[in-house]
Amino acid sequence: MGHDEPQRSDGLRAYEPHLPPIRTGDLKTIAAPLDFFGCNIYHGESIRAGQTNPVALPPGHPITAFYWPVTPDCLYWGPRFFYERYRLPIYITENGLSGTDWVALDGKVHDPQRIDFTSRYLRELRRAIRNGVDVRGYFHWSLLDNFEWAEGYKQRFGLVHVDYPTGRRTPKDSFDWYRQLIATHGANL
Repeated sequence: MGHDEPQRSDGLRAYEPHLPPIRTGDLKTIAAPLDFFGCNIYHGESIRAGQTNPVALPPGHPITAFYWPVTPDCLYWGPRFFYERYRLPIYITENGLSGTDWVALDGKVHDPQRIDFTSRYLRELRRAIRNGVDVRGYFHWSLLDNFEWAEGYKQRFGLVHVDYPTGRRTPKDSFDWYRQLIATHGANL
């Protein structure tokens, strides 16, 4: 029995009533080799070697409107860890910031925190790439403000502001910045 075997057995036993039925051929399909590794990364935690509790962030550490800590280096360490572990191309399938965005009197949506956040995180992803991590894609969450599965319409992650009662869409400042980022292949980072 391997080192992880007791933990796997405990997990299967604990969640067995909630599992779908396992049919013939399912495990063979699940065990098929992967072409890439995709993951959502919004923030990270630091853990001291030999310990299990996260290192506390200092008072006043930046947070998003969702109260998630702003930790740009997670877009360096996360992809690096997964690449070193699995040796597969990496895709960041979600990354972004929930902000307190609204249409200003000038008719625009100014969201400098989202621009700053995304720039900081993408600089770290670029550092990972420069250090040999095979990153094939990055997907910003999200193009539009939308319904968040746990918070409903309270969180605004989009590059485009949506007025929910009318459906009116207003590109945010971050939309124009991100479009330029893509057009210049990251030159404006």
